[in-house]
Amino acid sequence: MVLAPTPSSLAPVHYVTIARAANLTGLTEKAIRRKIEDGKWLSGREYRRSPDGGIFIDLRAYEQWVERVE
Repeated sequence: MVLAPTPSSLAPVHYVTIARAANLTGLTEKAIRRKIEDGKWLSGREYRRSPDGGIFIDLRAYEQWVERVE
């Protein structure tokens, strides 16, 4: 029998896929993609592209973005 890892046994991650970021933040995948397309989220700040072109959201930067005072 294989047990699923418990949250306490998982290493914290800073970068997640758009789908996972949507699940964690409550934003839709479309909203995340739109923030990237519109330049509200910047490459190297809120997200990064992997060598194969995938987009990964930086969860620490997302939190800073939410807390940013305009």
